[in-house]
Amino acid sequence: MYCIIDVMRPQKSPITTARPQIHRKIGPKIQADIEARRASFDTPEIGPTLRAMTELAEMGLSLPNLPQMRLYRRERIMAELQKSNIGGILLFDPINIRYATDSMNMQVWTLHNLARAAFISADGHIVLWDFTHCEHMTRHLPLINEVRSGAGAFYFEHGAKESAQASKFAKEIKDVMTQHGCEGRIAIDRMDVAVSQSFQDVGINYRSGQSIMEQARLIKGPDEITAMKCAAAACGIAVKNMHKALQPGLAEVELWAVLHHENIARGGEWIETRILSSGPRTNPWMQEAGPRIIKDGELLAFDTDLIGLYGMCCDMSRTWLVGDGDGTTEQKDCYQMAYDHILENTELLKPGVSFKDLTFKGHVLPEAYQAQKYCVKMHGVGLCDEYPSIYYEDHFIEGAFEDELQPGMILCVEAYTGKVGGTNGVKLENQILITQDGYENLTPYPYEERLLQNAL
Repeated sequence: MYCIIDVMRPQKSPITTARPQIHRKIGPKIQADIEARRASFDTPEIGPTLRAMTELAEMGLSLPNLPQMRLYRRERIMAELQKSNIGGILLFDPINIRYATDSMNMQVWTLHNLARAAFISADGHIVLWDFTHCEHMTRHLPLINEVRSGAGAFYFEHGAKESAQASKFAKEIKDVMTQHGCEGRIAIDRMDVAVSQSFQDVGINYRSGQSIMEQARLIKGPDEITAMKCAAAACGIAVKNMHKALQPGLAEVELWAVLHHENIARGGEWIETRILSSGPRTNPWMQEAGPRIIKDGELLAFDTDLIGLYGMCCDMSRTWLVGDGDGTTEQKDCYQMAYDHILENTELLKPGVSFKDLTFKGHVLPEAYQAQKYCVKMHGVGLCDEYPSIYYEDHFIEGAFEDELQPGMILCVEAYTGKVGGTNGVKLENQILITQDGYENLTPYPYEERLLQNAL
């Protein structure tokens, strides 16, 4: 079994090497907790499998207290609503619904069919509109005060009666607003056009609510951090098994399927993209896995973009050298530059550093790598990629990101290095927790030592 060990700041060693396998005996208390959780597998609760719980326990990782995590999240939303003087917020985005309610019914499907919604008042009353006949899906979530159905209105489900359904839903929302003291204005994260028009028709005054939710999600509570560490550790095991499967003659999609399998087998949930490429398809970046056959001596690069245990995102990238060779000069140049970039920029991370400083300080890529550099230098992460986006200097948006780092934030530090017209490109990325006095690397998967010129 592969053991993921958290790397605490300061991490001055130029390379993170493979950690020895550590097998811890699971004590009776942990074993009893695992057995108790196994007894609840018949409920709608989605979470780690018995296999994953055992692996995490052997690593010395604890499991989050989900009731406390849900209370923390509700309090974060309430605080942001009160700060904005808004009586309530209506959510259609399934990521926001998950954060507010911890219900996850058909998350991917409802990303493009807005069939679920949730209302949260400034005093914490939660109404969930779930899919038809799905009331049983949330019986384990006592913070949800009411469960209804009939949210939104979209053509696929309502056809020519789309506007009539939207009008019905708008009147229902107006009643809910009246009941909970939000007659003046409500915040909404996103919605379909028909619903927007109907809200205007019935006189609902609303403002954009995405900023409220992003700010609420920005600082992770203790149990969210515990959940994130579990997700990152499980992702590390999945990546190791994908690494073991890598060999010449395998199709890109076949290798990518290993990551999916390993994630789902441990109770992970889905993957947002399928960014994996090999050989000449590593340059330029962002190409998704296809039928191309991986060849000996090539680079293989990927970005997990993985929604894992407890719905937590694990967004890490690695680039591997296929086969037993030593790599070309171009491959080593690209790799060393990406490695230097993320390590130097990670050293910027500590409480009190402004987002603007993260843009204008740190490692600067040479001109040859500027044209194809990654779209962001860093970004927030939680249930998915989140606020903030830390851009490079030439893409900086004045006044857009005025916050500073605080303990409990989690950022991904990125690098892509590939020259225009080059054959090779390298993608590296780590997921970093901001601690009280610095940072902790949640994704310390080993780098490709064969491609590091200056690390040893």
